Amino acid sequence: MTETTPNKLEVAGLRAWFGTTRALHDIDLVLPERRVTAIIGPSGCGKSTFIRCLNRMHETVPAARVEGRVMLDGADIYAPGVDPVSIRGRVGMVFQRPNPFPTMSIFENVAAGLRLNGIRPSRDDLAGIVEQSLRQAALWDEVKDGLHASGVSISGGQQQRLCIARTLAVAPEVVLMDEPCSALDPIATTKIEALIHELREKYTIVIVTHSMQQAARVSDVTAFMYLGRLVEFGPTQKLFTTPERKETEDYITGRFG
Repeated sequence: MTETTPNKLEVAGLRAWFGTTRALHDIDLVLPERRVTAIIGPSGCGKSTFIRCLNRMHETVPAARVEGRVMLDGADIYAPGVDPVSIRGRVGMVFQRPNPFPTMSIFENVAAGLRLNGIRPSRDDLAGIVEQSLRQAALWDEVKDGLHASGVSISGGQQQRLCIARTLAVAPEVVLMDEPCSALDPIATTKIEALIHELREKYTIVIVTHSMQQAARVSDVTAFMYLGRLVEFGPTQKLFTTPERKETEDYITGRFG
């Protein structure tokens, strides 16, 4: 990350709760535009909660609430009058396990992303968007002759790329990925990681990962979280080789986690 890299998201004093249980404590973080930011830390440290706050998905959980600011291009996504659905169109999410709609075809799964966001292009435009999205997700060549097959008829790795295509179809600016490879085999994981490298040319990507090796491979900057707090944040290579905090060093060397 250089001084000329603009920040796409700026998080200030972010706090989150599930009922009376506090999940995040005063997170301050800047996420650079068109870079890959990895969020690492042990299970239960607040990684997934944090990224769900970046597109207002945390508040969809009953009794969950958020305080603090999340600035997207300088505008607070939690400001009064901001439509959460519009934010989720700009900040898309890919979940831990592939979740294509089982009753829909591959084509319909990609198109569903548009319909869920109220986008209804013409039939010709829709076909073009579906093809473009599948190409961006490096899946087109594998499924182009079977677009009307069920979205769950393909392999797990292909299903995850299908879900990425569904997210890309609405032309988001930021793509959040919550442990996208945790349910995949090594070959499928390699394909997803290669895809992340390609997508970073156009999108700001935030990936939660349980794998420090994966964070080192795919990210430009890394944030280490522990017990709902941000412990350290910086360029990935520096954080993994010369961390500033002892907690970070203990985690990446396997002393806990």
